[in-house]
Amino acid sequence: MTKKIVNIGNIQCGSGELFLIAGPCVIEEESIMLKTAERLKEITGKMKVPLIYKSSFQKDNRSSVEFYSGPGLTKGLEMLAKIKKMFDVPVISDVHYPSQVDEAKEVLDIIQVPAYLCMQTDLVVAVAKSGRVVNLKHGQFLAPENMAKPVKKVEDSGNQRILLTERGYTFGYNDLIVDPRSFYLLDQIGYPVIFDVTHSIRRYGIPSADPKGGARQFLPVLARAGAAAGIDGLFIETHPEPAKAMCDAASQLCIDNLEEFLKPLLEIHAVVQSYK
Repeated sequence: MTKKIVNIGNIQCGSGELFLIAGPCVIEEESIMLKTAERLKEITGKMKVPLIYKSSFQKDNRSSVEFYSGPGLTKGLEMLAKIKKMFDVPVISDVHYPSQVDEAKEVLDIIQVPAYLCMQTDLVVAVAKSGRVVNLKHGQFLAPENMAKPVKKVEDSGNQRILLTERGYTFGYNDLIVDPRSFYLLDQIGYPVIFDVTHSIRRYGIPSADPKGGARQFLPVLARAGAAAGIDGLFIETHPEPAKAMCDAASQLCIDNLEEFLKPLLEIHAVVQSYK
C-alpha cells in the first residue's frame, strides 16, 4: 500500500520529513501563547523542522468542573488566528461537537477529533465534511487496526486528507502504555502517522498539576521508539513553565528543553528513512 501524502500549506505530511505539532495543551493568556509560538518558530526554523501550532480552545474531558477548560470556541479561535497570521504557521485544535465545526473550519488548517470521541459518527462526519485536514486521534480503547473504521467514515464523507495520531492505550486502571506495534498497524491504514508522546505519559485519575499526574522520565525513550518505528510526525505539548500550566502541567515539555529533545529524534528518523 502506498501511503497518501497530506499537504498542509507547504508541509508534506508523510513525505519522509519529520514534522512537529506543538504548543500548550490549552489556550491560556495571550503572552504565553505568543511566547510559545515565537520560541517554536525559532527552534524549528533553526532545526529545519516543519511546524504546526497546536492548542485547545476547549478541554471538555477535565476531571472536575472546577478545572480550567479553556477560553471557549470563539475567543480561542481568535487567538489561534492571531498566531497563524503573526507567525505564518498552520494551526490545529480539537472539536467536541458537530456544532463547533463550521466556526472552527474558518481558522483551523487541521481539525482534530479527540481520542475518546473517535468513534462518534456525527462528529467524525461533520469534521470530514469541513474540507479541512482531519486528525483522528487513536482511541485508548481501540485496537490500532480498528482505526480503519473511523478512517472509512471520513473517506465515505468525501475526505481523504487524514492524519492518524497514536497517544497510548488504557492499561489497567489509571495508566497508559504505548505498544510500538501500533505504529506499524496504523501505518498500514495508509495515512501519515503521528506520535503524541506527551499525552502517552499522562496518569489518569491524578490531577494534572500533581507531579504524579505524568511520567516525564519516559518521554525520551518513548519518543525515540516512535522515531525508530518510522512515525511521520511528532506531537508534543510544550509550555514555557509547565508547572504553571493550566492543563496537563505534569506532562508538558518545557519549551527550553525542546531543541535538545528533538536532536536525537531527527537523527533516528534520518537513519530510518535511509533504509526505506
